[in-house]
This record gives sequence, C-alpha cells and structure tokens, in this order.
Amino acid sequence: MFDMGGSIDAGRIDESIDLLKQHVQEAEIKPMLEVLQLMSENPYDYALLDRLSEEFGKLGFLQGAVLTYAPYISTILPDDPFPDLVDDPFDDEV
Repeated sequence: MFDMGGSIDAGRIDESIDLLKQHVQEAEIKPMLEVLQLMSENPYDYALLDRLSEEFGKLGFLQGAVLTYAPYISTILPDDPFPDLVDDPFDDEV
C-alpha cells in the first residue's frame, strides 16, 4: 500500500471524475471512475490507492488522457506512474 502522508482531497477527486466524464469516453475508463468515486466517498481509505494504481496501469494509451484532464490523479499515484518509459542509466540489468 502507498504511503500518502496526508489525506486525499475528495473535492479534487470529484472534479477529476467530472472532467474525465466530460472529456474521455466513460466506458473506456469505467473501472477507474468507480475507484475514484469510492475514493471520493472514503478519502481516508488508502487501500483504494492500490486499486487506483492497478486500474491506471490497465489504461494503456488512455493514461495520457486521464492525466491531461485530471492532473490531480498524478499527485495521488505512486512517484513514477510510468516506470517502463524511461531507461535508467544506473540500472545494472543489461
């Protein structure tokens, strides 16, 4: 589970849900919207962050749209929502 060190802003989650429904086809991100709604209703349930991260990972190219229209999500995801996109020059694995 992720350590937030603070609370989740339910108002910003609600705003994110509204923006996503307005700009992204809801059917394509429905599972993520469901998790966001639960987070809005239960902002201190940090176990939902694991589910959010899981659903975000399943979005594929729609991740960009989600972060464009709902940037608050990037602040509650783990530090690196795109770990496979950048080569780490200090990575010993070859």
